[in-house]
Amino acid sequence: MGVGTLLIAMPQFFMEKYRYEKYLPSPNSTLSISPCYLDASSDLPMPVMENSPNRINNECEGAASSSMWVYVFLGNLLRGLGETPVQPLGIAYLDDFASEDNTALYIGCIQTVAIIGPIFGFLLGSLCAKLYVDIGFVNLDHITITPQDPQWVGAWWLGYLIAGVLSLIAAVPFWCLPKALPRPQSKEDSSAASEKSKFITDTPVNYQTPHGEKAKLVEMARDFLPSLKNLLGNPVYVLYLCASTVQFNSLFGMVTYKPKYMEQQYGQSSAKANFVIGLINIPAVALGVLSGGIVMKKFRLGLCGASKLYLGSSVVGYLLFLSLFALGCENSDVAGLTVSYQGTKPVSYHERALFSDCNSRCKCSETKWEPMCGENGITYASACFAGCQTSKRSGKNLMFYNCTCVGISASKSGNGSGLVGRCQKDNGCPETFLYFLVLSVITSYTLSLGGIPGYILLLRCIQPQLKSFALGIYTLAVRVLAGIPAPVYFGVLIDTSCLKWGVKGCGGRGSCRLYDSNAFSPASNNAS
Repeated sequence: MGVGTLLIAMPQFFMEKYRYEKYLPSPNSTLSISPCYLDASSDLPMPVMENSPNRINNECEGAASSSMWVYVFLGNLLRGLGETPVQPLGIAYLDDFASEDNTALYIGCIQTVAIIGPIFGFLLGSLCAKLYVDIGFVNLDHITITPQDPQWVGAWWLGYLIAGVLSLIAAVPFWCLPKALPRPQSKEDSSAASEKSKFITDTPVNYQTPHGEKAKLVEMARDFLPSLKNLLGNPVYVLYLCASTVQFNSLFGMVTYKPKYMEQQYGQSSAKANFVIGLINIPAVALGVLSGGIVMKKFRLGLCGASKLYLGSSVVGYLLFLSLFALGCENSDVAGLTVSYQGTKPVSYHERALFSDCNSRCKCSETKWEPMCGENGITYASACFAGCQTSKRSGKNLMFYNCTCVGISASKSGNGSGLVGRCQKDNGCPETFLYFLVLSVITSYTLSLGGIPGYILLLRCIQPQLKSFALGIYTLAVRVLAGIPAPVYFGVLIDTSCLKWGVKGCGGRGSCRLYDSNAFSPASNNAS
């Protein structure tokens, strides 16, 4: 896992340095230029990334011949090989060598520790997102953009580098373990044996390998189909497998796009969204998992009690989960997309929606997305579309002045000014975001409360000899049927709410720059 994680970070060391468009060559310059006429005047400073035919062709060739994705693919492949045996073999071993009364608590502790990892992962990701992507390779004093700038790219690779080194260090103690661990005395039959018999499907197949002998590959292959038939013939196991697959579809999709949801719906930055998830949501999940294990041990719940707790927490948690989408904020006021240039609603969208009489003299590019917040509270696709005549930079602060489109809005008379970046959402949105966080924490805790009872139900409803095999099939089903398709169809449904698409250097469709908040929530809700 450590080697695979390090491999994912390798593209950073082989790719060219990140380049972004800037209006002024010097970060301390106070020279006044005209964003409105920047593309039309040959005697004015041009952006660093000129859209000349030669540069576009070079970018297209570079994109077509890039093989950096191979490092990411191989890295994830190695990580998958390392992660796969942990759940089926580790949990099965724990259940075999722990007393039945303590199994739920032990599994809860292990799962809680496993959940604590993503807490540090999200916090580390939040920190890295605030660091420039080429930190350590360029002079940061010459960087003229900030994390609030839409062109900002954080140090995505740094987190993988740190996680890879820590994984290698964590692997060292395993080399000190003995080759074989001692087997304890066989467990005594408990009073729950009769309850288990109601769930376990009898089978005449002998799955037991004689003690001290290694199972041969031919024997394992011969027993594969009968073992699989036995598992799929167990209605409790199949029902749990289907329920878990559906639940993890919602979980994987929401975890993947929750930061984006918080960015688009509540106007939060990417760094803050990751920070909030790592600091609030994941600890709630860890506490819920641990609480589930404690409840199982404290009240000595059997299989029926575990199934009731699992079902109850799932139903209540899912209802709370759906209620999250009832909260939300109105669309940001973006000229030409969500409001007219006069600041009125609604606005009819068309291909030339970004153009208006106030910026008709400007030669603006529709492919560029460099948001500017006008002093009237309206966001413009760029300073050019705002009709700004002059701009001044002092350090990393870039201000635009004499913006003709800012001055024509109903809330402002005369020419106005603006600042780089999107305007913050208001009208009670900060308070709504707090309600969203509180409800999200309660939902995370409630859903995770049934995690350990569900796991115990899975372990107890099958033949003991099939435990590792059943956990392996369970892990495979969750990853293949939920981990792979969920982010895809979530993304497809969410993209239906896009109002403004970006454009790649080769002319193809890029990532979505602006979503319709009113349609974003229903799209996420339908996917869930």
